Amino acid sequence: MRSGSSEELGSGLEQRHGHRSLGTGADSAGCVYSRASAGCLVPSVEHMPTTRDYYEVLSVERNADGDEIKRAYRRLAMKYHPDRNPGDPEAEAAFKECAEAYEVLSDENKRKIYDQYGHEGLRGHGAAAHDFTRMNPEDIFSMFNDIFGGGRSRGGRRVARGYDLETEVQITLNDVLEGTERDVEFTRMDVCDTCSGSGAKPGSTPETCSTCGGQGKVQQAGLGGMFRMVTTCPHCRGRGTVVKEKCETCRGKGRISKPRSLSVRIPAGIHDGQVVRVQGEGEPPPAEISPTGEGVRGDLHVVVRIKEHEFFEREGDNLLVAVPIGFTQASLGAEIEVPTLEGRHTLKVPAGTQHGAIFRIKDKGLPNLRSSRRGDLIAITNIEIPKKLSKTQEKLLREFAETEDKNVLPESHGFLDKLKDMFGG
Repeated sequence: MRSGSSEELGSGLEQRHGHRSLGTGADSAGCVYSRASAGCLVPSVEHMPTTRDYYEVLSVERNADGDEIKRAYRRLAMKYHPDRNPGDPEAEAAFKECAEAYEVLSDENKRKIYDQYGHEGLRGHGAAAHDFTRMNPEDIFSMFNDIFGGGRSRGGRRVARGYDLETEVQITLNDVLEGTERDVEFTRMDVCDTCSGSGAKPGSTPETCSTCGGQGKVQQAGLGGMFRMVTTCPHCRGRGTVVKEKCETCRGKGRISKPRSLSVRIPAGIHDGQVVRVQGEGEPPPAEISPTGEGVRGDLHVVVRIKEHEFFEREGDNLLVAVPIGFTQASLGAEIEVPTLEGRHTLKVPAGTQHGAIFRIKDKGLPNLRSSRRGDLIAITNIEIPKKLSKTQEKLLREFAETEDKNVLPESHGFLDKLKDMFGG
């Protein structure tokens, strides 16, 4: 098992095991952390200004910086872009929703208004609608290069880049405390070993495409001949060559599905839905752009899911736990044992403790993903009332009740005593 050359945390997406994620260009060398959403699908294809929280749409925290917001938007835009999901109205609606959220959160003034007044505040300043004129031209072209199988340029020359992949792993809170490694198995499209990506049968040679003359592109007229548009050749799909005798292994595609297994390090403090990015473990550039696979491989995005714990609930870096105590312990005070991820902790409960009282145990929570500083364990008392009392217990409680200014029900009689009273026996 081996891991990628570098790892990064980024925003999460819904799980597609071994499936293409339409994420894209290389991220910065630093680590980025964000919360994943369950996906951006919306129930209706009719596009209306969204009322869903914009931070939730882009799967980022409210304190996310501009680069993190841009990165989250790009990944979702690549995933839901209509050209990648032809005929899918839900993907189209999700793309528009993500674009609307980005339009607001990428604009400093709009974001301030939204943070203070929400959607209502934006309605007073014009409805949110995605406007590409407000984006940096580099963002626009790099995004569309990614959509159509391109890559970033080096010295003015475009570099082919493969698709990103996405899979999912499940860990426990104990793994979050210490950090862990997980073996990940997935499949990816890779260069065919038989034909080296050409798609041609060994010993044969692809022929020049007669439609585009080997250019891989053709011109099409638009708007009644007012202008011409250069598009990918529909016959050779951009290769410039056509395979007559197809490779039997890949059936002329130049790519075959291969299983892949590697070990991925999950850092301590990671949150549910966050993503570990393993660089270079995605797919090679498409065969239409780079038959031999030369270029930049995509990345593998490993979405982390955290299994629910029997006792603890997570709130940021803190852990919450409900601690049952008896009413006598709450009244008189006691020392009780509280569970932690590392064992038991003795907690002193003072006399007169009320139901729902909160006790903070320092540094017994989870580590912070960035600073590694431990959160706290927050114990919440849950006073249990016994359902049945012995005669001695009931007698003592009634004597105690007489000292209070409280009304209690009279002492209950047995069924036979009630019958005697009813019939005067």
